[in-house]
Amino acid sequence: MRKWMTVVAVAVTLAAIPAFAAEVKIDDLIVAKTIPAVQRDTELKAAKTFYQFWNTGDESLLKAAISPNFTDHTLPPDRPQGPEGPAFASEHFRTAVPDLSVEVRKMVVADDYVTVHMEFKGHFTATFGKTKGQGQAIDFIATDLLKITDGRITDNWHIEDNLTLLSQMGVARIEQ
Repeated sequence: MRKWMTVVAVAVTLAAIPAFAAEVKIDDLIVAKTIPAVQRDTELKAAKTFYQFWNTGDESLLKAAISPNFTDHTLPPDRPQGPEGPAFASEHFRTAVPDLSVEVRKMVVADDYVTVHMEFKGHFTATFGKTKGQGQAIDFIATDLLKITDGRITDNWHIEDNLTLLSQMGVARIEQ
């Protein structure tokens, strides 16, 4: 009975995820052979929806992808914990880089975890802190480890190449 209730809960969650025209492109996808197809598809849908949120800033996609009890285990200072955190980060970063996009370079699905290596791109045209953008190109990498339960992201551990990002923005300088 419990297994049937989980299947129904996952089906209801999947039905709530909005359809979107431009699906996230994944250059390289690796799936553990031991994962049932339904679990694989559920986890892929949640992860793709999360990165489509990062492509668009559309908070309905974020709400569909993450759990109400979402936890960011590598929370930067001044970012709220919980589902508000990614929304806050996207809004503030999109203010500085309005044409922000993400390309998933590698996605590995294993058990309840999805590891994603991605590349963010855009142009710094507004203000970040005290630095005013001049339209310079932004291109940096990041990696996420997502835990997905019942079709929703419950946990995220992430690392971004902030030195490259801040250098491209003119906020930090890399000595050669």
